[in-house]
Amino acid sequence: MSAPAFRRIAIATAASCAALATAFSTDTGEDGVEYPQVQPGHVLEFPRDEGAHPRFRTEWWYVTGWLETESGEPLGFQITFFRSRPGLHENNPSRFAARQLLFAHAALSDPRSGELLRDEKAAREGFGLAAAKQGSVDVHIDDWSLRQDGDRYRAVIVGRDLSLDLEFVRTQPPLLQGDDGFSRKGPDVLSASYYYSLPHLQTHGRVVIHGQEREVAGASWFDHEWSTSIMDKEAAGWDWVGLNLDGGGALMAFRMRDHEGGKHWAAATLRDPTATGSPRRTFPPEEVEWTPLRSWRSPRTGVSYPVAWRISVAGRQFTLEPLMDDQENDARGSTGTLYWEGAVRAYDERGAAVGRGYLELTGYGSRIRF
Repeated sequence: MSAPAFRRIAIATAASCAALATAFSTDTGEDGVEYPQVQPGHVLEFPRDEGAHPRFRTEWWYVTGWLETESGEPLGFQITFFRSRPGLHENNPSRFAARQLLFAHAALSDPRSGELLRDEKAAREGFGLAAAKQGSVDVHIDDWSLRQDGDRYRAVIVGRDLSLDLEFVRTQPPLLQGDDGFSRKGPDVLSASYYYSLPHLQTHGRVVIHGQEREVAGASWFDHEWSTSIMDKEAAGWDWVGLNLDGGGALMAFRMRDHEGGKHWAAATLRDPTATGSPRRTFPPEEVEWTPLRSWRSPRTGVSYPVAWRISVAGRQFTLEPLMDDQENDARGSTGTLYWEGAVRAYDERGAAVGRGYLELTGYGSRIRF
């Protein structure tokens, strides 16, 4: 190769690398605010990365699980704290400027009554009323909170018809999703998040349902995810499941749906403590398939959700059945989303129970927006 040709290729390559680095480094918001992009190869550090990442556009801490009362009655629950950086008027010196917004959802599935109890809160960060701190899990809105003390976490939710005071104890190391925590959400490598999970959290505490207090214990799943561009324009919503499998295993699987309801992207991570070599395996889109088995239509919103599924991960099949059909969460008054999120049981190919977890279905009424 001639020197001039080599120089032309070197210059072109350098320009391409520079463009890619620029694309990965920042994304510009409406007011010219620069958000960092999620980058492959970034090493997550604990407990530092369990705390907030306020420069990114979107972040959430998400706890779901199965509980049992002292009499053995099952309950499902979810607690989610969201942080959003709107990127508007950040140069405004006023303490009232909404530089960070916080939202929280809580829900309790009670199959005895067939009722999904739910509540939500929202606030701008500041004045001691709401905050998402850096360095470890410490997020609160008024008297709702999720906080970390080493390997222990505590959630306190004080709602109108439900209250929860739960402690979670870590039993396993973090499960890094995707490529060591870099979780792609589409063909475009910029559609990605940093993402890890904590399966099999030992859980105990109390819940209050319509004024009646119950002692509970069970197992939970914790997700923490942050991003600037988690969904590209070709995606309309997603289906996600986190399963605590019997014997200490764990499965996370999701698919992003296109505007026609087909698979836009998919991925899965399986932790199998009985496997030889590394217990953690990740699976690309072609090895993850979601097949709906049964739908339920909400009598309130008219939206139809596929609440029973068969999920195939590299040939291994899991059938999901909900604890109860009506687990629709209408959060259009806070985050603007309408979704189905509920407790599910998992069965293998022979119909044997193999685990329990939570299923999330978004974008079925309309495209989900951030």
